[in-house]
Amino acid sequence: MGRKKQAGAGGTPATVAATRAGVDFTLHAYEHDPASPSYGEEAARAMGTDPARVFKTLVAEVDGTLTVAVVPVSGTLDLKALAAAVGGKRATMADPTAAERATGYVRGGISPLGQRRRLPTVVDASAGEHPTVCVSAGRRGLEIELAPADLVRLTEAVTAPVGRG
Repeated sequence: MGRKKQAGAGGTPATVAATRAGVDFTLHAYEHDPASPSYGEEAARAMGTDPARVFKTLVAEVDGTLTVAVVPVSGTLDLKALAAAVGGKRATMADPTAAERATGYVRGGISPLGQRRRLPTVVDASAGEHPTVCVSAGRRGLEIELAPADLVRLTEAVTAPVGRG
């Protein structure tokens, strides 16, 4: 894989965090279509990658605490499982404005890496089934591919089955 940048892929807080940590990664840039109904599925199609290896970053509120869930784009987030994974009782999706403010990223480009404020993070257990996974690199049209173990380490995440479908 090797740390490398592709043309047109400028640095983001996510790529800076991965570089500082000495993590091997590959950037994938593609032309984002604003009319696309799903950012993650668009990324998988644009990269020609199995959607099970492309993960979306969702921000939820668990018992009043913003919490990040990283789940395959081919499925959905199980809010009850997310709450249980972090020792909480109830989870709801966070207000998009609060998610953007806390992470420093815009919706559709929220990366689990390099967030403005480190939030509790849960990576779906299915990530470990792949040698590498892709997550947003911090802006629409830019994905970072890295080993699941590096994703977990850099985000200080727990892994749990929080994705459905």
